[in-house]
Amino acid sequence: MAWLLLIFLCLGSSRAHFLNITSKFEPDLEGRLLSLLLTLQTEKLYDTLLIYGRDCAFPSLSSRLQVPTVLVSSGSTNFEWNFSSLTLILSCEFQAEREENYRTLMKLQVARRLILLRGDFQPETECDFYSKKDQYNIAMVKENFDQFGVVYSCRLFQDRNYEEVNISDVTQIFVEQFRNMHGAPIRTITDNLEPRSMATQDPKTGKKKWIGFVANLINNFIEKVNATMDMPQKLTEVDGKIFFVNISKWAADDLLDIGMTVDSTWEMTNFDTFSYPYLTSSYCLMLPLPDLVPHNEIYGVIIDHGVLGVLLVLFLIFSMMLIYIQQKSFRGLRLTRVLMNDMCLRGFLAQPFPFPRQSSRKLKLVCLLLCFASLMTTTMYGAYLHTFLYSPPSEPVVRTISDFEKSRYKVAMNWAEIDMLRSEKHRKLHRVSDDRIHTFEDFQKFENLRGSFDNDFVFPVTSVRWSTYNEQQKLFQHPVFYYSDDFCLSRYSILSFPIRRHLPYRELFEDHILRQKEFGLLNHWIDHSFLDMLRLELTKRTDFSKPLEDKRKICVDDLYWVLGLYALALGIGGCCFALELLRSLNYWDRLKEYKWRLLAYLISYLSYLISFLKFKRF
Repeated sequence: MAWLLLIFLCLGSSRAHFLNITSKFEPDLEGRLLSLLLTLQTEKLYDTLLIYGRDCAFPSLSSRLQVPTVLVSSGSTNFEWNFSSLTLILSCEFQAEREENYRTLMKLQVARRLILLRGDFQPETECDFYSKKDQYNIAMVKENFDQFGVVYSCRLFQDRNYEEVNISDVTQIFVEQFRNMHGAPIRTITDNLEPRSMATQDPKTGKKKWIGFVANLINNFIEKVNATMDMPQKLTEVDGKIFFVNISKWAADDLLDIGMTVDSTWEMTNFDTFSYPYLTSSYCLMLPLPDLVPHNEIYGVIIDHGVLGVLLVLFLIFSMMLIYIQQKSFRGLRLTRVLMNDMCLRGFLAQPFPFPRQSSRKLKLVCLLLCFASLMTTTMYGAYLHTFLYSPPSEPVVRTISDFEKSRYKVAMNWAEIDMLRSEKHRKLHRVSDDRIHTFEDFQKFENLRGSFDNDFVFPVTSVRWSTYNEQQKLFQHPVFYYSDDFCLSRYSILSFPIRRHLPYRELFEDHILRQKEFGLLNHWIDHSFLDMLRLELTKRTDFSKPLEDKRKICVDDLYWVLGLYALALGIGGCCFALELLRSLNYWDRLKEYKWRLLAYLISYLSYLISFLKFKRF
């Protein structure tokens, strides 16, 4: 009996000691929490547990769930969270999560959180606390969870900000709250830049609304999540105008939820305040189409230097062959006789020349080739001349900075784009001289000037905006501008929506962007942008192209170079005639013989010179 009594005493002591150890962890509470975690895994799979705090049942549960677990007993991590996004966050008590790592907060913002409440904390207080931190997937259990099995789940869009869910019910603990926002406002503001956002009036309600390939996506998202649009009118610039750079800044300062604009991210290194890319666009210069070549310059345009060199070589070859065949020797070859060969000069100008008597077959063949060459040359240049006089060609387009510096154009830019122009990345454009840049402080004035198609300037424009200008030019008598791929500020510019940093429905909004693009709505809106602008009278039907002159009319001024060369040729002929007279031994006798002929020549030359000077004057 003594041994039996001793055994019972030992067993009782061991059981008391065991209960004393396990009472701290409340096995009944632990079992109910395990059941809750399994339920949450059934609702939505999670593959990582993140536990903040210590001295609670959560750490011991992780081994039973067989899920990778990260324990943060201090309440904050000292590393950036790079694990899977399917994370469930467990907090041992209210405010046990004191995360200070900025990147970790961003990545875990929408993660589900289960909090173990102790003491007399109220669920509405905790839900309000986490909502101010833009964390809405919050569920809480109290220490008496093993007795009542009640989970307090935060609800945003209802009178009471939480809901009591019994673990035995079929009601979900975590719900997608932002799929139906019950008329909650979404703060946004538009830059009113066509064609991405254009103000109009709803024919049904009579209220003001915005359309465009940017505004339409915002409108569809607001309608999809059953929200309302809130435009804070106090957010304006000093002069009362809104610019997309300011909208991006306001979104970064958490003054807006989503900006009704798109901004380039080509210089950004941190994309926390920008959404998933909405579209890509090049950002180049629109240049005026080159002017037509004036008629007085066409005579020089048709003369190609290479062809002229070939004709000169052929002239020398024919001249030497004629001299050699006629004299049967190279002794008569002199530079003056070769260059001033009368037969070759007349032949190449398609004029008749005296054919040598008793010519050999070789001479006849050379003369025949000379006639054929003159026929081909005069026909070719005559065809060029008639074609260019009827339809003059355009002057060369601007392709280099040196061409641009020699042109009459200036670059019209907004103040926000000057840094882009001067960037070392744009090796072509950063060397543009300051006197060639005209800066506008008011973006609306810049838009008005660009919309007037002033061909004294070149304008930076995105490829999307250029598509509307190109459609507008189809209403003109002839195009005025073209889109240059040689001068670009950015050939691959990514445009995204500015959003606030801790936007709780960021993933929902980005999914909406992808779906709208996948359905082809973005391309449809861009293709119909010009028609919308016409319908809203934001684009004028005015023909900004200057009327073309009738190029088929040739004025006296167009013959300036021809008359000038003719006068020069008459002068050279007069000089040659005078030299021939001076070389003669009987100079005065020959002068008396040709005095009337010389006098007539001088009078005709002087009268032509006087008429040419009068034409040049007027």
